[in-house]
Amino acid sequence: MDIVGLSGLITPSLDEMVYVAKEMERRNFTIPLLIGGATTSRIHTAVKIDQNYSGPVIHVIDASKSVPVVSKLTSEDSSQKMELVENIKNEYASLREDHEKRKGTKKSISLSEARARKTPIDWAGFEARKPEFLGKKVFLDVDLNELVPFIDWGPFFISWELAGKYPAILEDEVVGETARKLHEDALRLLNKIVDEKLLQARAVMGFFEANAINDDDVVLYDHNHSHGEEKPLLTTLNFLRQQNKKAPNLPNYALSDFIAPKDSGKQDFIGAFVVSCGFGTDELVKKYEADHDDYNSIMTKALADRLAEAFAEYLHQKVRKQYWGYSKDENLDNDSLIHEKYIGIRPAPGYPACPDHLEKRKLFDLLQAENEIGVTLTESYAMVPAATVSGWYFANEESRYFGLGKILKDQVEDYAQRKSMTVEEIERWLSPVLAYD
Repeated sequence: MDIVGLSGLITPSLDEMVYVAKEMERRNFTIPLLIGGATTSRIHTAVKIDQNYSGPVIHVIDASKSVPVVSKLTSEDSSQKMELVENIKNEYASLREDHEKRKGTKKSISLSEARARKTPIDWAGFEARKPEFLGKKVFLDVDLNELVPFIDWGPFFISWELAGKYPAILEDEVVGETARKLHEDALRLLNKIVDEKLLQARAVMGFFEANAINDDDVVLYDHNHSHGEEKPLLTTLNFLRQQNKKAPNLPNYALSDFIAPKDSGKQDFIGAFVVSCGFGTDELVKKYEADHDDYNSIMTKALADRLAEAFAEYLHQKVRKQYWGYSKDENLDNDSLIHEKYIGIRPAPGYPACPDHLEKRKLFDLLQAENEIGVTLTESYAMVPAATVSGWYFANEESRYFGLGKILKDQVEDYAQRKSMTVEEIERWLSPVLAYD
């Protein structure tokens, strides 16, 4: 074995990388360790991984960038390898130093203070719009033609490492010609996928009566109960709250802020969804790989991802205008949708506003996603097929996207208690957002 390569697609992978680095050190390995994948970064590699392994640790932004790195690491000219490793070690040391300095300048507040600064919403005058139905609804074969107009091409070009906004990138002086050729190829394959129904779009969504409790949690009720009975609970969602110190007029957000508190006496609702355009992707990819057509193999995966995101956008619009119906008169073009000019949000478990991937299990159980549409979760809570998007629907006009930022140990301890887990378990799952080592 000459080199070990690790790829992390979701945040739980990051801890596994640290574990592997420690194991390699414990077993006296000296071979290079390459780090890559969607959730990794140079700063995480420098701060969390490099310090645990005395051998070469190198972050590569994607597979294509690893080729020149591997060439130098395996070169017969040992000076090339030594120069690369020394430069990287020095760079990572510098990154760690800068990271420590920045940590010292960022200020946080206690959880109790953050909760006192929750989003101010006038619940006394609030009346929730009731969705068209409660419970779940399944879509097993949505016409791909319906999804194509909702495609956001911007991330597509980023995935091919072409910088620029779409459609301006098509006329860019530097990358315009390459971007146009790539786009033409993508449209050609997309038309083939749509016309021949090579991928299948499936979804399950649902609406549930809900209330916020204990500041940061949301309880969901079973709608199948008799009038006058105590509402049986389906599940409790646990959310996290920002703890960064802000200006006096700015709240410290948690997603629970956007659901009516139980003690307000107001009825409210939350939505959930899982959409996928990944069915058929593996078969098409294998066909191209068998023909040694790596270009269209990669293109297929990129288009499946774009279609899944388009599906999420399409279904969210249906929710706003029809199924929940709180924005029946909405009339937005695709650019406005991309820039989220609509009312309501659809945050995803594992991402900035709710970075805990464990909450994805509750979402999948609510919707019975495995049984209804065949989307599954791995032990690290990655979704299979990969071209899948899931999340919650919030309809409140005050709801907004935000990044949680870093949290303190008092919130970790509180969160562990709310989830009936140990602090150590929570620290493992939330390691990227901890404000302490």
